[in-house]
Amino acid sequence: MSSTKPVAVIIGATSKWQADGRNTKLAHGAAIDDSDLPVGIRWGIGGAIAQRFAVEGFHVVLTTRNEANATGLKAAIEETGGEASIVELDLVSADSVSAAFAKIRSELDDPEVLVYNAGYLEGRDLPPDQELLEYIPLEMFDTTQHIACRGPFLVAKEVLPAMRKRGSGSFFFTNNAASLRGHKRLTGQSLYYPRVMMRTLAQVLTEEYSEFGVHVANVTIDGSIDSPGTHALAKNQEHPERVMNPVSIADAFYYLHTQDKSCWTHELQMTPYAVEPSY
Repeated sequence: MSSTKPVAVIIGATSKWQADGRNTKLAHGAAIDDSDLPVGIRWGIGGAIAQRFAVEGFHVVLTTRNEANATGLKAAIEETGGEASIVELDLVSADSVSAAFAKIRSELDDPEVLVYNAGYLEGRDLPPDQELLEYIPLEMFDTTQHIACRGPFLVAKEVLPAMRKRGSGSFFFTNNAASLRGHKRLTGQSLYYPRVMMRTLAQVLTEEYSEFGVHVANVTIDGSIDSPGTHALAKNQEHPERVMNPVSIADAFYYLHTQDKSCWTHELQMTPYAVEPSY
């Protein structure tokens, strides 16, 4: 597929909390009906960012491990006149990452925007008596490293050379509050402390590539994000003021991309007004 539009790649374009997502099924026991929810929140942050950049005239590439995960999002973008394509990408495999970007370059172009929004569930199903590090299986730790550090390293190597040579581009990380400092993993939580390494990588890339005109930013999403699975949780229905609107989060990402070079933001933290910010 060819396109004359600039390319925005969303790594992890769909949410584990979408209607049939892994975490939705884990929390609710089955997929749920999202037909009454606004289209902007049905695929979480990645979906909202994809829809926003499509509206702004980008050809949006939706990456996912399984193409079927993103067909609904692609259809939603196209129904509003936007352009989107799906590319399968498994961050655990260097060959998969390389092949995915070779496909993007050959069929479209080098990305102007890259949003790294990949997430993982590893750790959430461990029982209450296995919160300590000694109970974490090596395979689980390896997966978190693949997504939180090795994956963005591989992706950066694919897209930053062209951005550097062009003298422009945006490389943004979607991160969470666990990236701010190390915290004990509590029951029901993912093994999130490797996220600190993601934030550190963003800081390194900021120092290395800003002078070449590449905008790098670590965005800390400090709170529960609205999506079908989280929307159905009792605690979020009781306190909707504590839930973050992914459409508004997407607005912030587009704002970062359009910032003037004289005043780039490299660290951005967003927290609901009713919640005490994490530090």
